[in-house]
Amino acid sequence: MRALRLHSPGSPLVLEELPRPLPGPGELLLRVEACGVCRTDLHLLEGELEGARLPVVPGHQIVGIVEALGKGATGYQTGQRVGVPWLGGTCGTCPFCAGRQENLCDGARFTGCSRDGGFAEFATAEAAFAIPLPGGYAPAEAAPLLCAGLIGYRTLRLAGDPRRVGIYGFGAAGHLVAQVAAFEGRETFAFTRPGDSAAQAFARSLGVAWAGDSGTAPPAELDAALIFAPVGALVPEALRRVRKGGAVVCGGIHMSEIPPFPYQLLWGERVLRSVANLTRQDGRDFFALAARARLRAEVQTYPLERGMDALEDLRLGRLQGAGVLLP
Repeated sequence: MRALRLHSPGSPLVLEELPRPLPGPGELLLRVEACGVCRTDLHLLEGELEGARLPVVPGHQIVGIVEALGKGATGYQTGQRVGVPWLGGTCGTCPFCAGRQENLCDGARFTGCSRDGGFAEFATAEAAFAIPLPGGYAPAEAAPLLCAGLIGYRTLRLAGDPRRVGIYGFGAAGHLVAQVAAFEGRETFAFTRPGDSAAQAFARSLGVAWAGDSGTAPPAELDAALIFAPVGALVPEALRRVRKGGAVVCGGIHMSEIPPFPYQLLWGERVLRSVANLTRQDGRDFFALAARARLRAEVQTYPLERGMDALEDLRLGRLQGAGVLLP
């Protein structure tokens, strides 16, 4: 099979011919139909993620067809379309796993990081951590839901029950969580890179109440702010815009240094928290919601051999919505 592999941090992905993987016990072999491109993949390339296994095939938003089942794998049949998210497995026995917080498991395995992912023609996945996909989605449309959609959903849920929501960074996750918020009757405000009129127009097309530069004040105080851009300076900026008792939730897996800020920004029982990975229950809940809300991802597709072009477009903010590789 053809696959893109990362051999060392800071180096480009290499298109290689590799043996087609075999499913181990409890695993599925998937023929990859689509795999989303995520900012986490950029962090992996830049050596900013701990626990990465090198060389590795990146990609953790996999949509694929079950080609074969390993010994003991249950719940699926050949020919079925499934999704594979970032969380690829856990220990299953630690206090976090026992306490329904498997996203915090110290022994977790991550798709496209500690195990090979979907920037390839075939991939394996633990059957217990795959997600049945609802009908009505083409493979390229479903792929961004498996990370951008799921993380956006968990980020919104950890913000409580806000009526007025600010979204910092209007990319793959931002444009999907805005649709979720609208479906739930919330008012949304989009904050983009300064001067990015295209992203602001895109946000307005999805029904946000206001869109502007990340350093400007919205027309009303926020109940919660969701940060998807990996920019630490946005934390104090978002705290300035959130009312007392509100929340700022950081949805990314990596962020640049957060600058010092006065305690007064946090005072007033404001909450600052992060999101770590996701759970299988998140997947079940989110895809049920996605079907009801008819979420639609705006996607730009690339053939596998142009994977580095997709990542560079993401890095430079040239994507509107999400990038997806089609092996």
